[in-house]
Amino acid sequence: MAKKTVIFIHGLWIHESSWQPWKQLFQENGYETVSPAWPGDAATVEESRANPQPIANRGVVEIADGYEKIIATLTEPPIVIGHSFGGLIAQVLNGRGIVAAAIAIDPAPIKGVWQLPVSALKASLPVLGNPFNLTKAVSLTFDQFRYGFANALPEAEAKELYNKWTIPAPGRPLFQAAFATFNPWAETKVNTSNPNRGPLLITGGENDHIAPPILGKASVKKYNDAVSTEFKLFEGRGHSLIVDHGWKEVAEYSLAWLKQKGW
Repeated sequence: MAKKTVIFIHGLWIHESSWQPWKQLFQENGYETVSPAWPGDAATVEESRANPQPIANRGVVEIADGYEKIIATLTEPPIVIGHSFGGLIAQVLNGRGIVAAAIAIDPAPIKGVWQLPVSALKASLPVLGNPFNLTKAVSLTFDQFRYGFANALPEAEAKELYNKWTIPAPGRPLFQAAFATFNPWAETKVNTSNPNRGPLLITGGENDHIAPPILGKASVKKYNDAVSTEFKLFEGRGHSLIVDHGWKEVAEYSLAWLKQKGW
């Protein structure tokens, strides 16, 4: 039997190479793995920082379409695992009925999730506070990263992650998510009623400022019961949970869930 392919999808501000420990663990458990960059991202963190313009003004549908083109080259539907806005993209792809299963780790909210926790608003203000950021690539300062991603970590580890993985990110996806409630054609809309979608796991970090658990739980409620949709809370964790010292807890839970679903 051919190995199942897992596509890892990064979110805003974190380079795709941060998935390497996950890829190695999944390969050791019999999966093929890839972690394609978003359209416009450079091959390395350093190159992405040096030339952010190519990633500017990329939106949710364009990014999802890029991953769909990759999926079209495979011999069978893959598993998709995404973090943050990558978790939203994973749900978009799952809603299109082109993946076998999806895991959305602390994902950005899909259209229809109206809750706006104060911490999420504060974490998004570096982008949303300036309307000109819509078409720009935006970088986070360390203090902004510490609040949004690494609030559950010691400062030394937060600085290490910031220096190692952060890259500029397009502002457009955040605007698309923020104003989705008022836009009937919102790019963050997911086909939650597609009976041909794969099973879905949505996670939440208890202390996540960017994507508090209330958002993930609200997303789960938007799906019909035709296909399994589950929520998992990781206690004491923040938005950095896929790259910090506790990444393996999340990865091993994801592996166990996939095997439970027959993948």
